[in-house]
Amino acid sequence: MKYLDGIRWILTDIEGTTTEVSFVNDTLFPYFRFHMNEWKDVDSIEMNAVLSQTKALVLEELGIDLKGKDELFDKLLQWSLEDRKVTPLKTFQGLVWEEGYRSGELKGHVYNDVKPSLVRWTDSGIKLSIFSSGSIAAQKQLFGNSSEGDLTKYFSAYFDTTTGMKRDVLTYELILQQLNASANSVLFLSDVHQELEAADTAGLCTIQLVRPGTEANWKICVADFSEIQ
Repeated sequence: MKYLDGIRWILTDIEGTTTEVSFVNDTLFPYFRFHMNEWKDVDSIEMNAVLSQTKALVLEELGIDLKGKDELFDKLLQWSLEDRKVTPLKTFQGLVWEEGYRSGELKGHVYNDVKPSLVRWTDSGIKLSIFSSGSIAAQKQLFGNSSEGDLTKYFSAYFDTTTGMKRDVLTYELILQQLNASANSVLFLSDVHQELEAADTAGLCTIQLVRPGTEANWKICVADFSEIQ
């Protein structure tokens, strides 16, 4: 049993922590790839931003000036297959998944120990937040349309790659600033050693979730949320 003495915020990852990795890999990603081309004719502020950011990132990284939507969509598909953690892809995925959740084709997976723990921690006065490479919109969609109902009411803050990368120490320092919290009052939960290491270097308390398929390789580990009291 791991205790929460002095903790005022819990910052949690999603994939492999609250949610099965297979849900993302076997449900969300294929859904995106199947439906992404339906958005080629969409003219919206959000979609235009995705395309302009994709164009700018490819120019910055490769020195290539992509021409036309077909080339931009091909690059977004390539990034999806590579699981690149880049903001335009994550934003685009969130737009596509939003339609899936709205239609009822998608239902967000959460482990059965998650909701009772969110309730317990909230009732004890701890504030909850999310940090995932998926866009904030996608985070809210997953928890707002989860298998356990709408869980968004339990979260007070959301962070994604617009704040920074998950293996970058500076990202966690920025999150602390935005939460207006001291490092030792924030507990970060993740299944990934490198993310925990970055958060630990920034001074946060850290616990690894060792869900099925995850190797225990951090100094403090639990099998599920119920062990964090």
